[in-house]
Amino acid sequence: MQNNSNKNVLLSLSALLLLIACATSPTGRSQLEFFPSSQIAQMGKAAYQQIKQETPVSKDPQINRYIRCVANAITPLVPPLENGEQWEVTVFKADQANAFALPGGHIGIYTGLLSVAENADQLAAVIGHEIGHVIAEHANARMSTQYATQAGLQLIQALAGVPGSATGQQLMALMGVGAQVGIILPFSRAQESEADILGLRYMAQAGFDPRQSIQLWRNMLAADGGRKPPEFLSTHPSEKARISELEQHLPQALDIYQQALSEGRRPKCKP
Repeated sequence: MQNNSNKNVLLSLSALLLLIACATSPTGRSQLEFFPSSQIAQMGKAAYQQIKQETPVSKDPQINRYIRCVANAITPLVPPLENGEQWEVTVFKADQANAFALPGGHIGIYTGLLSVAENADQLAAVIGHEIGHVIAEHANARMSTQYATQAGLQLIQALAGVPGSATGQQLMALMGVGAQVGIILPFSRAQESEADILGLRYMAQAGFDPRQSIQLWRNMLAADGGRKPPEFLSTHPSEKARISELEQHLPQALDIYQQALSEGRRPKCKP
């Protein structure tokens, strides 16, 4: 009887914790946010400093001026960061076609990205996407989901009452795989899709042509050469899936773009 009572208490506490931590993203999607934004921002700052120590920073004035021109056209128009933090941009000298934005307002662009993002509009699509991750608190949500998943598995193990048996261990191992594929990876794909939508909005607000976001992903698809795991085992949607979703949201983004142009927002950022 006492064992059943303990199980009920554990289940009730878990449900209460999930309810309290539930938040709404900028596109209306529900997500978990267990951690204070200030704590996540500090972690972002620490990670940013470590990357700057480990990766060469580009000193090329033309590349730096070009990338900052694009970023500076977008950042004033997105929702403000916590505690009045300002966005910081660093250009890293590396061949990989990559970029990131970390909580606290830290943007990193790798010079290799310029071989795929062929113009300022395409670069704006990438920067808008990465900023979207920060504005939507995706780092907090990702950490919270992983935390909740691990806590849930431990709770199930406790409720099962057979943690030491061979059958119990095998069951927990299988459930760990199931959680990874069924919860954490799809949730990350949802974050990527949301960042695509937000990035489309942000670039259009700044006066960059949102149609170029689709061309960017076509470039990515051509550069990829098919060297990726199946989409259901990937933390990112496939390029084809991204293109399809961007096309669905393009009419609204074009309206935002035309409004930006009518208000005189026409960034002149040249590589």
